[in-house]
Amino acid sequence: MASRRHFLQHGLGVAALGVMSSPLIGCASSTVVSSPPVSSFGTVPATKSLMTRAPGEPPPDIFDAQALDLEFWLKPRVLEVTRPASGERAKLLYWKDGDIVDAAYQELCHLLRDVNGKQTAAIDPKLFETLWATQAFVARYGIDNPLEILSGYRTALSNRKLIEAGVPAARQSLHIEGRAADIRIANLNEEVLGTLVRSFRQGGVGYYYRAGVRGGWIHADTGLKRTWKG
Repeated sequence: MASRRHFLQHGLGVAALGVMSSPLIGCASSTVVSSPPVSSFGTVPATKSLMTRAPGEPPPDIFDAQALDLEFWLKPRVLEVTRPASGERAKLLYWKDGDIVDAAYQELCHLLRDVNGKQTAAIDPKLFETLWATQAFVARYGIDNPLEILSGYRTALSNRKLIEAGVPAARQSLHIEGRAADIRIANLNEEVLGTLVRSFRQGGVGYYYRAGVRGGWIHADTGLKRTWKG
């Protein structure tokens, strides 16, 4: 797996890049599935961009999304995800020219459904922004694996069953509100992936370190900005 040490040992010219004060560029509201929350963000100020770095070149220091420029946020957004629990895989253009593509949004909501409870709910568009941006960012450095969705929306019943089974799950989990996902990207360990997600400054980030071939995962949500280890 690619780790912080791995990236730092490959000829990093660590530059002090400007840190943006504004997060992701806004995603238009969706009118499908129900009435999902709408994210609204301001204009991103000009800053030194990672766009000038050669494709495949490791990032300066660890991944930091705050160094991205406006061009990154304005391009069409294609999200490629897999759902190990159901064996599904999809690559969807879900945002273009400032608007959500309704059909793709609905399909993504279905992919992030409660597989055990067999229910689908509206997913916060802001969460999709974070998932897409995470995947698009690492793809610029040659990591083009799909984003694995280990858990998306959960019914209250499914969440309670996880708690009873001893699986890490909060009683007031944002998964129940369609505002959280547990994710993994092949060849990225939890530290690198979690630090990138955290740098978007869009909500909570939980690090779940696990040994084994598949490794652990990262919890990403659109709630209060906080971090923890599980």
